[in-house]
Amino acid sequence: MIAVTTMKIEFEVNGKAVSADVEARTTLADCLRYDIGLTGTHVGCEHGVCGACTVIVNGAAARSCLMLAVQADGEKVTTVEGLSNDEALTPLQASFRKHHALQCGFCTPGMITTAHALLTHEPNADEERVRDVLSGNLCRCTGYISIVEAVLDARVAYGSKGE
Repeated sequence: MIAVTTMKIEFEVNGKAVSADVEARTTLADCLRYDIGLTGTHVGCEHGVCGACTVIVNGAAARSCLMLAVQADGEKVTTVEGLSNDEALTPLQASFRKHHALQCGFCTPGMITTAHALLTHEPNADEERVRDVLSGNLCRCTGYISIVEAVLDARVAYGSKGE
């Protein structure tokens, strides 16, 4: 019988310090979902292709199915839950709702975190840039038009000066 060893990791998730004992091979997605209890991060392809598992690590969008949990040790991670507001929808969420950019919802957490990371760093991103960045997030329910429109409409909340 092979002994399974775990490692204690400590990191920040959505502004709160967390710790978990994980096997070295545990992905960040699995750690967030099963050890931390944040199920907003969805796991689709488990190959980094679909984008459903996208989270923000130290300000940059990252595929949590490709990142090992131990790599998050000491880092700052933001999940879709961390982009929420208890009182009301955030401007990005409201824009997704306004533009009907929510179909079945499976891809939505990855779309929202990817769009948030983009607009945080590039609030004036044009349509071509939005489409390019979101091209790594797959949606089987829509033609992306409403998603792109939602992201473009939300730019003003991130300090866009308009175009």
